[in-house]
Amino acid sequence: MNSNVRNFLRSQAHSLKPIVMVGKEGVDDRVVSALHEALSSHELVKVKFQAQKDEMRPLSGKLAQKTDSDLISIIGFIATFYRESEEHLIHIPNSLARKGE
Repeated sequence: MNSNVRNFLRSQAHSLKPIVMVGKEGVDDRVVSALHEALSSHELVKVKFQAQKDEMRPLSGKLAQKTDSDLISIIGFIATFYRESEEHLIHIPNSLARKGE
């Protein structure tokens, strides 16, 4: 994924509220399952880290790997993930996808 697509998705996520929370239990099967379901129905999802904040970057990478998604950004204690679904809810303009490739 190139930076133009990331910037587009970051702008699309700006108004979203976090719908998955990571608590003191960390990234366990319940969090992975919740993110997997959220990505299936929304494509673009924010995850809020309420605990484990010092390990946020590696945990976000682990979440992206386990859910087969892309980590779009980390701002504060909120990570944004994207995974395209069969419904193609978010239309990424072709002009952005081609730039830089």
